[in-house]
Parts: sequence; structure tokens; C-alpha cells
Amino acid sequence: MSIYKNFQPTNFDDIKTYELASRPSKVTVKDFAAPINADDSLKSFLDKIPNILAVQSLREIAKQIRRAKDLKKPIVWGIGGHVVKTGLAPIIVDLMKKGFVSAIASNGSVLVHDTEIALVGFTSEDVDATLGTGDFGAARETGEILNAAAKNGMRDRLGLGEAMGREVLAQTPTNAENSLLCQTYENKIPFTAHLAIGTDIGHFHADCDGAALGATTHTDFKLFCSIVRELNGGGVYLNIGSNVLLPEVFLKAVTVVRNLGFPLEDFTTANFDFIQSYRPNTNVVRRPTAGGAGRGFSITGHHEFMIPLLAAHILCV
Repeated sequence: MSIYKNFQPTNFDDIKTYELASRPSKVTVKDFAAPINADDSLKSFLDKIPNILAVQSLREIAKQIRRAKDLKKPIVWGIGGHVVKTGLAPIIVDLMKKGFVSAIASNGSVLVHDTEIALVGFTSEDVDATLGTGDFGAARETGEILNAAAKNGMRDRLGLGEAMGREVLAQTPTNAENSLLCQTYENKIPFTAHLAIGTDIGHFHADCDGAALGATTHTDFKLFCSIVRELNGGGVYLNIGSNVLLPEVFLKAVTVVRNLGFPLEDFTTANFDFIQSYRPNTNVVRRPTAGGAGRGFSITGHHEFMIPLLAAHILCV
């Protein structure tokens, strides 16, 4: 006899049930993966992966990117430095030449790593090995180019991204074909650079001019606002590997566009990263598209896997 006087186990005899076949379900065998064969084509491989969760999202993002191209709407790639450091520039350059990259927005680390790739074909110093001696970030050429571009860009009233592309190309770099700065400049694709003073190695070099950095990155923000305005009616914005700076910049650009009375709806946003963080998911995926204004997606995974998969889904239709 239970000591609990006020409660007795519930009697389940009258529970109502239904036929399994009558129930709508989110997963069916038609969405399952198929075995992979060694001689599969890329398209065949993509068709065999399960059409479930992230794969569905990736396929929808690729579909919206193709739609944006057909509608002549911007496909904007917002990238952090890790995108360059994981060797993805050739894929982005190829997509750019095929019409699937309309503009690139970057934080300051992209400028550093892309410049070094262009000049010498390597980047990403060992911070642990150099910080203790005070040598971290002290590469002369990198700092000189970054700061010369800002000064010359301010003089010519250019944005920092365009000024950097011009400055790096002027060095006749041996790896220009793998440089996003060089390739966007040569192909007249907008490249905007968005800085937070003190976050990049060039900011503590002797020839750094804070006014020049501020003027040129502010010009780029204004240019970025104009690009975001054109997302209305089918454009796409991708945030790849920037957890703080670019999500904040994108959110501010969205409010500028709407504050000035321009419509901004029927567009797609996506955040790609190996950790899903608050700002990208709030400021890129959710807030700008709220109320049915657009569609937002979050894709979790390492860039070196996910961006080639995205490119494959864009191209293999």
C-alpha cells in the first residue's frame, strides 16, 4: 500500500491512439542516404546524401543563390579571416567568375591574410611562438601595405576594400589568382572592409593613420548599405566565419536601408560556422528576416567542408 494518500498512478486504459499510417511524419525513407560508389559523379554523390535537416537547408540556400543570380540580385559573401586561412579563396573566386558572388564584405583579418597569401603564398603566423617576444603581427610588408592603402584610399576617397585591392595588385604579387582582394579588384566586384580599430596587426605599426582607417572603412560601410538595399526582392547575404563584427555591420546596414524608406524583404540570409553563436544567429539569421521579410538559415560545420559543399550544390543542378 502506497504511503501517498492524495495521488494514485494514472489509469491508461482510455488513452486514444491512431493508425501509424495516418500520421504525418518529418522523415521518410525517400529522404535517406544511398550507398556511395567509388565511381560516382559529384552530382550523383550530392543526390545520395540524406535530404534531412542541414542538407535540406544547404540545398535551399543554393537554390536561393541561383535564384538571385537569375534575378540579377546581389549575392553577398560576408567573410572572416578563417575563410582565407582554410584555403577557400579559389572556390570563391571561381564562383565569382561564374556570377555567384556579387560583393564581398570582410573584417580586418581578411585583409591581413589575403595580402600575405598574395605576396608570399603563406599566412597565419604562430601566435603562441611570437607573442612572448613581442613579434606577433610585426611583419613589415603587411603593415606597410595595409596602412598605405588606407592613406591613399582616403586621399582618393575610396573605400578600404577597393584601396587594398589596388595597393596589393600594385605589388605585382605572385599569387594574385588566389587573392580575393586582387580578383575582386580586377573583376570590378565590390569588396568592403569593416574595421574595429585595434583588432588588426597593422593598427600598431608606426605608419598607421587612424583617421585614414576610419575614413576608408566608413566609406565602405556606406557602400555596403547600398549593396544591402539591393537585396530586396531575391538577394542573398551569407555570413561565414565572423561572430561579432560583420553581424553587427549587417544589422546596422539593414536598419539604414529601412530608415531611409527602402523596402527590404524577400531575401535570404545564412550563417555558416563551426559554432553557432548569438550575434550571427540573431543579427543575420533572425532579426533582419523577422515577420516574413525573408528566410534565415544556420549551417554548422567547418568552413573547409561546408563551403565546397555549398559550391557543389550551387553548381551541380
